[in-house]
Amino acid sequence: MSAVIEIDYFNTFIVKGSYSGAATGPNNTVFLSPGIAFPGGLNMSDTTGFYIEESRIRGDFNGVSYGAGIKAFLDDPNPLQQKRINTLIYSGVYNSRTGINDTNVFSTGTDITRSCDPANGSIQRTYAEDTNLIVFQQNKVSRALIDKDTIYTTEGGTQTQSGAKVIGQIVPYKGEYGISNNPESFAVYGYRKYFADKYRNAIMRLSNDGLTEISAYGMQDFFRDELALINDQSTFNKIGVTRNSETGTGGEVGEYYIEVFGNEINNVTLGMQLSGEPSYITHIEPFTFESVNYLRLFLSSPIVNIQPAGKIDITFKTRGKVIGGWDIHSKNYVISLQKNSNQVSTTSDYNTVAFEEQINGWVSFFDYKPNLMFSLQNKFLTVQNISLYKQYSTVTNTRGNFYGVNNASSITTVFNEKPSLVKNFKTVGYEGSSGWEVETFISDITGVNVLPNSNYDNHQDTTSSVKSYEEGLYTDAVTGQPLRAGFNRKENIYVANLISTSPAMPGEISFGQNITGIKGFIATVKFKTDSSTELGGEKELWSVRSDYANSSY
Repeated sequence: MSAVIEIDYFNTFIVKGSYSGAATGPNNTVFLSPGIAFPGGLNMSDTTGFYIEESRIRGDFNGVSYGAGIKAFLDDPNPLQQKRINTLIYSGVYNSRTGINDTNVFSTGTDITRSCDPANGSIQRTYAEDTNLIVFQQNKVSRALIDKDTIYTTEGGTQTQSGAKVIGQIVPYKGEYGISNNPESFAVYGYRKYFADKYRNAIMRLSNDGLTEISAYGMQDFFRDELALINDQSTFNKIGVTRNSETGTGGEVGEYYIEVFGNEINNVTLGMQLSGEPSYITHIEPFTFESVNYLRLFLSSPIVNIQPAGKIDITFKTRGKVIGGWDIHSKNYVISLQKNSNQVSTTSDYNTVAFEEQINGWVSFFDYKPNLMFSLQNKFLTVQNISLYKQYSTVTNTRGNFYGVNNASSITTVFNEKPSLVKNFKTVGYEGSSGWEVETFISDITGVNVLPNSNYDNHQDTTSSVKSYEEGLYTDAVTGQPLRAGFNRKENIYVANLISTSPAMPGEISFGQNITGIKGFIATVKFKTDSSTELGGEKELWSVRSDYANSSY
């Protein structure tokens, strides 16, 4: 049976709705093909499926009409996307005075790209300096002229001229060095740039005289060994153990992966409560890696306890990093070699070292592991997890305190007077402040042929540790007099006898604590601040010494 629908206005759209395949968006908005949206959703009881929309402004007769408009819709079943890892691209100009902002315009009708040699790997970092753009590839460092180009004359010289190209000719620096996969190692001060080249086991400086391998200044073996241990490929790591109790210690802010065992996936939801407080998990999604099921979590605050019980491990995806920064307070380039992410911190998985230009050498190791380092005005700042710290605090007695943890300062020295003479080291002493102790006193390696098979046995003489002046103080149980088991002070010089802890060697009649001192050509001694004498205060160490006698054999 036919029906008549009267329309009150001319030129109207009559749209038939379709429920199948409709996509629901925010606020229950339903989207119908060919792209018409109905906020609040469709009335599912309406069986007619017809909707009327006026096409004339205010419904005027012969008024201005509007159409459906342009639909920005493109469905390319075979996209031909290219990832040009060695190419730079630039947009249109920005001029705040005239109001021109074409920074989102990338016209394909103009030449807006500049490519580096793909044999040198991907571009990891760029740095604009005056009218040059420094380009750091994995295996090469180059500079590109900005708003000018280079012309080579017939005499073999060069001239620069202004040109239409934003990025001019790319000229490589001399030397086969790059920044590897560690752009986080880059730091700059003045005209000097510093970075790490893991592929060549080198720490580099770029200045007016070109590229210089500063890791060769007394630390070549160290960086060769340590940089080789940095894994710059993303891997999965775990913190904690499988949870079988109602609570379990968790990790820190960041992105985590929970490994799911069997049906335990039902125990891991967005509603996880942390110590009775609302969940800090901002987002969760399934993830599979090498046939193992994970749930990826994004945390806004540290996990303290996890409920309910379930067999889960907190895991995270990370890679080794070489984090660099300029310390403007001490005028040092500080670099932190981190084998693991900062979410896992042990005393053996990182080394933070400082390079000083004034002596052209590496001056100190530090006991902190930062996420980020930078200088602001005359302050050196570091970031650890989500907290910002100011180094070189002016608060009294905070030396060696990094991120709330007190760390002892130490100096390792070598006693090597008359190196060809076998010596008996009898005493140890130093000139400086109270509060220093000797942690280790070790001779060089010697060896003997052990009968009957004549195997060569390496051996090092050692001594007991020497307590500091204050910590070595005790009261004699018989006389009641105060005595010192470590350093004693005489004429403002701290001295102590060395008590041997060496095992017996063939031919020795007296050994161990029955004798004083140790034998050897040289001795390696580690001085360290104690844990009680003005903790965090200033400790000076002017000189160290040892009294020795010629060996009896």
